[in-house]
Amino acid sequence: MAVYEAPRAHHFGLTGRIGQTFASFTGKLVGWQESRQTRNALSKLSNRELEDIGLCRGDIDIVAGIR
Repeated sequence: MAVYEAPRAHHFGLTGRIGQTFASFTGKLVGWQESRQTRNALSKLSNRELEDIGLCRGDIDIVAGIR
């Protein structure tokens, strides 16, 4: 799932900083969840299936962005 963030006006003050912090945390959480799902899905494939899509077991963490 891709995330698109539209440009927004900058908010100043405590409320804006709290919102930015929450948005940053939420973005990181979503990214972590997508990486985890990708890693789990690829880990369930057989070596033959991974080879069919041009990967090997050692590539899973790189593809999932976990490094």
